[in-house]
Parts: sequence; structure tokens; C-alpha cells
Amino acid sequence: MRAAVLHEYGVPSFGEFEEPEAGSGQAVIDVLAAGLNPVDVAISAGLFYAGKPPLPSVSGREGVGMLDGARVYFDAPIVPFGSMAERALIDPLSTYPVPDAVADGVAVALGISGLAAWLALTWRAELKEGEHVLVLGASGVLGQIAVQAAKLLGAGRVVAAARSQEGLERCLALGADAAVQLGGDDLAAAMSEAAGARIDVVVDPLFGEPLVAALGAASFGARIVQLGAGAGAEVLIPSALIRGKMLVLMGHTNFAAPPQVKREAYRRLSEAAAAGDVVVATDPIGLEQVAEAWERLTAGSHSKIVLVP
Repeated sequence: MRAAVLHEYGVPSFGEFEEPEAGSGQAVIDVLAAGLNPVDVAISAGLFYAGKPPLPSVSGREGVGMLDGARVYFDAPIVPFGSMAERALIDPLSTYPVPDAVADGVAVALGISGLAAWLALTWRAELKEGEHVLVLGASGVLGQIAVQAAKLLGAGRVVAAARSQEGLERCLALGADAAVQLGGDDLAAAMSEAAGARIDVVVDPLFGEPLVAALGAASFGARIVQLGAGAGAEVLIPSALIRGKMLVLMGHTNFAAPPQVKREAYRRLSEAAAAGDVVVATDPIGLEQVAEAWERLTAGSHSKIVLVP
């Protein structure tokens, strides 16, 4: 079958790979679209904290496909048969149904990116109605979904922070109440002013200096959910920023969420997308252009990149 094959750690190449065969408790799914995420880049590079993939193997952690006549979302395909191929090997019990009104690419975007955004706000931060939310890296797919999810969940004010002015304008169109461009002077003050001097929850896929600024702007007892390292893997954080305001700094990974929590989150997100309450731009690319897809992601994209077999 046609696939994005990882022969050495780095960027997979388009080629042929053996067909998957289902064993006990497994199923072969016909892939319609496969998502490309920062975690795929880390895994393929052999840098993911959970370990290196086998060589050779098919890249990809998530996708949408046809299984027994139904369209479903799947993640965690069974190695070495990843999602970036015409077919993948999965556990059929771990799939989520996709509403008819949700396009393939959007259904993929609601998976790894969407679940991270939604679960950061609900399962981890336990967002309460009326609270103020700051979303770092808001111009990315995860950030855009976090902005919309926060409004759906009843946040009183949502502030989008990102480097891209174009991305910030999109966030405002998606419902953000205010926007802050990263990289300016006295970033903490700008964040606080945009949030009305109140920040209860921070969604942070960036780490680095933007996180330090957010800690400085956060209110007493604020919860900060750390999701990634888009702005750097290391940073110096003054201890007074955390202990003086009794801040709660917590990590999040979708892998740790209980299956039923993830399933319910995907249901809520997909229903919101079907109703037009969550909007995600997609960038479909042919599977044979996998190297170009990698370049687009690493260069920074405001749309969900999906590989189409």
C-alpha cells in the first residue's frame, strides 16, 4: 500500500509498505485523512519522551477512516502501521464516531489538537463559568480551538496571545475578546490589561518566555496548563511568581486522560463543529507530498495539515 514510511529517524518518505493484517481485537481501517502534529515530528525524529518508533514503520498518530461502513476518528494506531497510509491497524473499540456534517480534515483537527485544548480547560483546569482565560500560541490549531472552547464552556473573557498578527485577527473573529501580540515590551502588563486584570486559567502550548510573562500576569490561585514547548524547551522561572500568588502549574498529555473522558470530549467537540460553533481551517495535502507537509508544519501553519491517501 502507499504510505509515508520512516526508514530512518527524521522525515518519512513516500513509498510502499506492507498491508496490515488484523489479529485478535484488531481491525484494518481505510484511511480518508491523517493528521500531522508536532508530536508526529518528535516521534519520527526519535525524540519523543515515550520512546522511538521501530524502523521501518508508517508515521502518523491519528486519522479519520471508514470502518465497517461507518466514518470514525482513530488515534494510537498499532505499530508499525501508522495513520499516514491507505490503511492502518487499529483497536476498533477505541474509535469515535464522526458526525456527517463534520468534514474529514476538521474531524482530524478535533483529535490530538482539539482534545488537548478541550481537556486542558475541562479535565485539567476545571474551568468555571465566568472565569478569564489566556491562550498562548493562540494562532495555531490547538490555540484556535482553545479560544472557541473556552467561550463555549462559559469563560467570561478570553485573551488570545500569539506572534502572528494575522493569526490574532483570526482569533478575534473566532470569538476572542482581546488579543496580545507576543514579543512586545512588558508582555505581562499587556496580558493583564487585555484580560481586565484577571487571569484565572492559562492554556500554554509554548513554554519559554511567553509562559514567564503569563505567570507574571496571572491572578492569585490561577491554574496554568502546560501543553508543549513551541517557544523553547527550557526557561528560567522566578520562584516568587509561583509561590507568591499560589499558582498551580500543571502538565497535560492526552495519553493520560481516561478513555471515557477523551470519548466524551470528542463527542462534545464534534457536535459543536457540526453546529458551526467550532471552526477549524484545514490544509489537505496528498500523501505523496509528505516531505512538503513536514516543511509547512515546521514553518508554522494556522491551518490543520492533513495528509490524504
